[in-house]
Amino acid sequence: MTKMIAVLNNQSPRVLSILRIMTGLLFMAHGTQKILNFPAPPEWEVATFSMPWFAGMMELFGGALIVLGLFTRPVAFLLSGLMASAYFIAHAPQNFYPILNAGDAAILYCFIFLYFVFSGPGRWSLDAKMGRE
Repeated sequence: MTKMIAVLNNQSPRVLSILRIMTGLLFMAHGTQKILNFPAPPEWEVATFSMPWFAGMMELFGGALIVLGLFTRPVAFLLSGLMASAYFIAHAPQNFYPILNAGDAAILYCFIFLYFVFSGPGRWSLDAKMGRE
């Protein structure tokens, strides 16, 4: 059992990188939908320089930086705050329960990004390659 735990612990930085990359890719999809109307346009019109437009820009470019592992900690801090704001502005007023107000993804993103603030980007990142980690 101890050997298995040692093997799992040894792989932790790599799995952290995989979590960061997948989180960033999924998060970018929200930005591409709002800004690029891909893969499908959002259910509402996103006016340029509106709050959803700024959120979409942060999702698109912040997500890309998270995927690359570049400036991971400060970007993750901003995105965590974005998702906390999104939850309380857009989801919480609809219903108290996250499963009913469709805010569960915003909560998960908020806390995953908050984790990246403290954990860093993992081994496979530009931050690590540049010696920032």
